[in-house]
Amino acid sequence: MSVTAATPTASSDAGTPDPAEMTRTVVREFLAARQAGDAARLTALFADEVDWLLAENPAVPWIRPRSTAAECAAQFAELMEHTVPQDSRASVDAFLVDGADAVLTGHLSGTVRATGRSFEGPFALRLTVEDGRITRHHLYENSLSIAEAVRNHAS
Repeated sequence: MSVTAATPTASSDAGTPDPAEMTRTVVREFLAARQAGDAARLTALFADEVDWLLAENPAVPWIRPRSTAAECAAQFAELMEHTVPQDSRASVDAFLVDGADAVLTGHLSGTVRATGRSFEGPFALRLTVEDGRITRHHLYENSLSIAEAVRNHAS
């Protein structure tokens, strides 16, 4: 998935950046940083405190609660540590923006490194951007498929 950042446009009545354009720009930067594995850029894109929601799954090391910019950015590194990077795929089918909120839907797949088992399924990601930083990251995915791919791995 290739993403390019757009330049925010100024609102004609207030002289401030249009919130929807700012959201679009930050989300595109987030996607590009995720694709590049740029932890420093990801950390900069997340607010100091983040409303992170991803259903905790004790069987899956990278699916756990997070709340700081560094913890949120580290999720990508943890994912790459536990999965086969060249097998990881994500496609975005829809990218909807309403002011500070963005929702992306699509499909993801990958392979767990320790078991060699694959997982896949649809996802929905809700992001909120405030003052140019991500303050909310709610991911809904097929965590059952991921848990089954991790299962039977002896630590």
